[in-house]
Amino acid sequence: MSFPVRSVLGASRSPLLRGSLSVRLSSTAAKQTTLKERLAELIPIQQENVKRIRAEHGKKSFGPVLVDQVYGGMRGLPALIWDGSVLDADEGIRFRGKSIPECQDLLPKAAGGSEPLPEGLFWLLVTGEIPTQEQVSQLSQDWAARAAIPEFVEEILDRCPPSLHPMSQFSLAVTALNHNSAFAKAYQDGISKKDYWGPTFEDSMDLIAKLPNIAGRIYRNVFGQGKLPAIDSTKDYSHNLASLLGFAEDPAFVELLRLYITIHSDHEGGNVSAHTGKLVGSALSDPFLAYAAALNGLAGPLHGLANQEVLIWLRKMQSKLGENPSDDAVKEYIWSTLKGGQVVPGYGHAVLRKTDPRYTAQRTFALKHLPEDPLFKLVGQIYNLVPDILLEAGKAKNPWPNVDAHSGVLLTHYGLTQMQFYTVLFGVSRAFGVAAQLIWDRALGAPLERPKSYSSAAIDQIFRDKQ
Repeated sequence: MSFPVRSVLGASRSPLLRGSLSVRLSSTAAKQTTLKERLAELIPIQQENVKRIRAEHGKKSFGPVLVDQVYGGMRGLPALIWDGSVLDADEGIRFRGKSIPECQDLLPKAAGGSEPLPEGLFWLLVTGEIPTQEQVSQLSQDWAARAAIPEFVEEILDRCPPSLHPMSQFSLAVTALNHNSAFAKAYQDGISKKDYWGPTFEDSMDLIAKLPNIAGRIYRNVFGQGKLPAIDSTKDYSHNLASLLGFAEDPAFVELLRLYITIHSDHEGGNVSAHTGKLVGSALSDPFLAYAAALNGLAGPLHGLANQEVLIWLRKMQSKLGENPSDDAVKEYIWSTLKGGQVVPGYGHAVLRKTDPRYTAQRTFALKHLPEDPLFKLVGQIYNLVPDILLEAGKAKNPWPNVDAHSGVLLTHYGLTQMQFYTVLFGVSRAFGVAAQLIWDRALGAPLERPKSYSSAAIDQIFRDKQ
């Protein structure tokens, strides 16, 4: 089952976004609005827009449901509203209608930098608008001011054995942040439904702001990197994260984090982590509880661990073939992988039917910053060989690389070689998209998710009765 891509992308460029842009341009000439102020202006516009869409289209069918989809993990089943991004099978992910190259071009950058600041991407996800440099700087300062984590959360992390997986520690810490949830307290005090978005916004801002401190503490505790430095209120989010990890001295690594967080921030609502965050949030669990659940889904080997599998496969190939293998040797290794009943990690995608633009963005970064890196050169060599082999083998509808085919190689180049930690960085990034949607879900009064389920016997009986 498929739907017209252009109509879906067109819907992301809603009248709300087109109309609100002129409001922003006129109002910001005199005064730079904060993200929360801008959101307060947009919410009533979008509330009316949703009412209009439901009034005009609410009783229309959005497509059939196939039994194979019910058994196949709901693949392709249109069942969620997710405003931050839409995945186009041909063009890749679009954030509020903007492609990755457009985001790289339009979003504000750090002084002397060329990659977009994640702060700007979050502003785009929440409002549908490109922020000014000043608005992004204000957001950086706001997150730095919120970055400290409670002492008891520090103690929880410090008491975790190094053998406990970093993602388990990450989930524990985010869950514990619920202790100070503004939404949980407001709900207990009887807040009106129309005001749910306010404390949800505050919790979401706190969540994103505190993730670098959590990630940095986990990294240093598990891998023995010493005491954490303080957050620098004059630096951007990615620079502070790099500092907490111990890599801020390399400007190229800081730039890599800016790109990494941006391109991993959101990927529609149907992936496990995003959907889990939305589902748990629909029960009015606060953003900390909702995102902790999302992290547990991200930790699964079919979701967030793919870049590790790519790196392991590349290392094994490099160990067997040497640093500069011939094309014939690489082809033979790829075929041996397939004939052994395994997939080529990092290739193929459930939706995309061309090279993942996130892969392309990382490849462009590597060509600029590390063109002679042996692993990067191997990745490029594989890129030239794998698609034809997969097509010949009949192994993939999409034989092109996805984002995971590249990210681990970049992190490894700069010395972040601890693969168990890679999913934590993914988790820091994905919070941006989940948090943005949680804010809008509460602003628009999204209900508790409760899809209908059927037993196998019931499905069988339905079609027997139709015979």
